[in-house]
Amino acid sequence: MLFDNYDFDTYMAVIREGGREEGREEGREEIARNALAEGASIEFVQKITGFDQAVINRLQENTAQR
Repeated sequence: MLFDNYDFDTYMAVIREGGREEGREEGREEIARNALAEGASIEFVQKITGFDQAVINRLQENTAQR
């Protein structure tokens, strides 16, 4: 009964979209880390990534530890 409405194509589309979203997020984090490493201000990084200050502070701390 559970698999009566199972649609492999729909399932795969959902999985792919989840992967795309995860990739976008990782890309934004990489952009933020690179900008911070180059001396960009927190305000500028907020503007280009849309992250709030807490996320940027966390990324900045992680970048400093590398």
